[in-house]
Amino acid sequence: MVLKMLLISYLYSISERQTEVVVNENLPVKFFVGLGADEKAPDHSTLTWFKNRLIESRGAKVYEELFDEIILVAMEKRVKFGKLQIVDSVHTIANVNLIKDKRRKHAGKAARDSDAGWGAKGSKLVVGKDGKRHKETEYFYGYKDQVSLNAETELVTSVIPGRANDWDGHKLRKLVEKDLDKGIKIGAVAGDKGYDDGENHYYLEQNGMNSAIRLNKCRTQKKDKNKEGWLKLEESPGYQEGLKERYKIERKFGEAKKWHGFGRCRYTGFIRHAIQSYLTFMALNLKRLVKLLSGVSFKGDFQRWVGVPVPIA
Repeated sequence: MVLKMLLISYLYSISERQTEVVVNENLPVKFFVGLGADEKAPDHSTLTWFKNRLIESRGAKVYEELFDEIILVAMEKRVKFGKLQIVDSVHTIANVNLIKDKRRKHAGKAARDSDAGWGAKGSKLVVGKDGKRHKETEYFYGYKDQVSLNAETELVTSVIPGRANDWDGHKLRKLVEKDLDKGIKIGAVAGDKGYDDGENHYYLEQNGMNSAIRLNKCRTQKKDKNKEGWLKLEESPGYQEGLKERYKIERKFGEAKKWHGFGRCRYTGFIRHAIQSYLTFMALNLKRLVKLLSGVSFKGDFQRWVGVPVPIA
């Protein structure tokens, strides 16, 4: 029951205090968590106690197992998984006021979130003092997770919570292996340039999977015969089709941040961030399953109780 209450808080991006109120005042939510109409919901502090107890005993592992269970349920319900997996990373801003944190450090105090760090999230065009546009790297302070999504079902099949400075290329093999362990049959893997590593291409080829990882220009524009293989890959239909499907994972990240509060960490510390990651993508997957199994999008008028827009799959 408490786990279901936690899921409600991530599904609608509301605080645990708000969750207690919602469960007490909304009959469909009471039915979902297993309470009678005349029964009172557990206090919001119980949710905190519940999370801390699991952290002390098993860390974030139990949440990963619950996340994996949803994928297994989808398979049992005969949801058809396609053979294209899309991998990408998504960053979450730490729950830290950087100005105050800097003052804490100057005062000799520990950082508010010692597990968070700086990472690069790409580049943007800016206008310099000379009036000309140039690219400038954007940085963030927080965490970065690796995610694998099935292109046909649009279900997130694997999540690896990580640090802000993790290199994407080192995580692809682990993501693929997690998907394979769940029984997902993979024919091709698509990803951005961050995953363009020779070992990743070799790993996919050796395991009978096609690569749709976007190639860096240094592979296709170099002046030697070795580029012919890369040019052939770039021109292949499978490569082109894989790249066309990449927008689906970006859209999923946008949904997670806009509707489920994944743009910023709820708590501090790596383990609690990992819990947020698993619960957020569990909520996304359950929404998607409702649509896949019933053909009906997840929508309603829940905002009149919680005061937030309704997530729509």
